[in-house]
Amino acid sequence: MVDRYFSDEPISADHVTLAGPEAHHLIHVMRAAPGMQVTLFDGGGDEFTATIVRVGRSDVELSILARERVNRELPLDLTLGVALPKGDRQKWLVEKAVELGVARIVPLRTRRGVAQPVEQVLARLRRAVIEASKQCGRNRLLRIDSPQSWPDFVTGAAGAACRLLAHPGGETASAIVLPAHSLPSGCKGEPILCKMVFLAVGPEGGFDDEEVALAVAASWRPVDLGPRILRVETAAILLTAITAWQVSSVW
Repeated sequence: MVDRYFSDEPISADHVTLAGPEAHHLIHVMRAAPGMQVTLFDGGGDEFTATIVRVGRSDVELSILARERVNRELPLDLTLGVALPKGDRQKWLVEKAVELGVARIVPLRTRRGVAQPVEQVLARLRRAVIEASKQCGRNRLLRIDSPQSWPDFVTGAAGAACRLLAHPGGETASAIVLPAHSLPSGCKGEPILCKMVFLAVGPEGGFDDEEVALAVAASWRPVDLGPRILRVETAAILLTAITAWQVSSVW
């Protein structure tokens, strides 16, 4: 597989110049030289075959050889609301969410939450999205929103076809069946996202009773992820994987 690089500017011309971390990696790690061929993407859904024509001190100029629409997205618009864990576990969660096809992550402010990511932290996580997308082949970037309060997130999901929250005593995870109207119909091979699904995972210690009651009153479905106590990132990825597997099995 040809190395993939991200352009933070939309690619619309026959030439593009990479700077910043992407150029640094090409110049100092890959020892870029004119004639080397790479794959580019700009987050818009296309892949570009390109060849290096000039290597500068801090930038790399490339010529676009071909453009192709390559869709590796889920046929559902999957939003994951999560009370982020501490430290490096945040980055791991984001990387796996990218690999599983999550479209958007919303950091949640909950009563038991301890990690309140500031903009500097969110910027690092957004960079992790790019690195994970380069690795797994996604051409659209997972979006990381600004933090939301739990009531705002619950209200904002009102139009979603399916809303699931991780909570002991809910439906057994293995028995989850997405409602028929949330599944894609005639979408196979189409580069579009068909319906919205919202997932929610609370902090260590989980959502409190009032938070769960608020969600249930808004038609969220509690889901029990098993008898063992899971870390936030494990619960988030497990719930995401169950949902993504259901979608992929019928797509």
